[in-house]
Amino acid sequence: MSTQIIQWYPGHIAKAERQLNLSLAKVDLVIEVRDARIPRSTSHPCLQKWIKNKKHLLVLNRRDMIHSTSLSAWDNWFRQQGQKALWCNAKDGTGTKQIKEAAIQLGQELNDRRKSRGMQQRAVRALTLGFPNVGKSALINRLVNRKVVQSSRRAGVTRSLRWVRVGQQLDLLDAPGVLPSRLENQEAALRLALCDDIGQASYDVESVAIRFLRIIEQCEQPRFSIKPCHVLEQRYGIKLKEAKQNAHLWLKSAADHHTSGNTNRMAQRLLDDFRKNLIGPISLELP
Repeated sequence: MSTQIIQWYPGHIAKAERQLNLSLAKVDLVIEVRDARIPRSTSHPCLQKWIKNKKHLLVLNRRDMIHSTSLSAWDNWFRQQGQKALWCNAKDGTGTKQIKEAAIQLGQELNDRRKSRGMQQRAVRALTLGFPNVGKSALINRLVNRKVVQSSRRAGVTRSLRWVRVGQQLDLLDAPGVLPSRLENQEAALRLALCDDIGQASYDVESVAIRFLRIIEQCEQPRFSIKPCHVLEQRYGIKLKEAKQNAHLWLKSAADHHTSGNTNRMAQRLLDDFRKNLIGPISLELP
């Protein structure tokens, strides 16, 4: 990217990191949650330094928002790296049962080790870790089968650490989303903005929407049964070929039709529709 459209202001992240470091000593297991649309960009560079030798579960949330072919490609890639990925949709509970079972199984391994050392068995203590708005709190609510922590499709909702009991075998710690203190890769920053994983104060809505229109062109590949370009044209009634020549022109044309010429409102509507999965399954990253 030639120009910088994402300005990085982590805000409360430094405090969240300090809380996280204090809590990691108290847990047995780290459940890392990433966004299935951007598995690479939602991988924290400090993760391995933080978890050290602790057990690690990798969870990819929002599996419903990507095409099955993309899911298979990423799943195979993670297996090649020696890591099993657990896929879920925390919103409707798909895949959360498998996550709970995997966490309890790892906890049993830890308890077997404790028993062999003459120590008393106890519930496994797990920390949910990930970027803001990847669905950590929603996942916890699904695992507990009731709303015990605040959950919202908005970055920065969880601001403090909280323990939650999941039956007799698992205790979960819901931690605030942690972003890198520096994010120099503007392409990764753009994808985080598109998926609403960073605060809106960090970017210009119109600039991000225009970049999204250009990304949509790259999704026109044979392996996709649903073409995002076609969905976009049907939804807004504007041919996307205009975006190939001038994305600003498409945004202006769409604004004239839908938001009384207000391009900023149209840009926000476009991003909101993508985030609500109304434009079809779109993977912003492939392995």
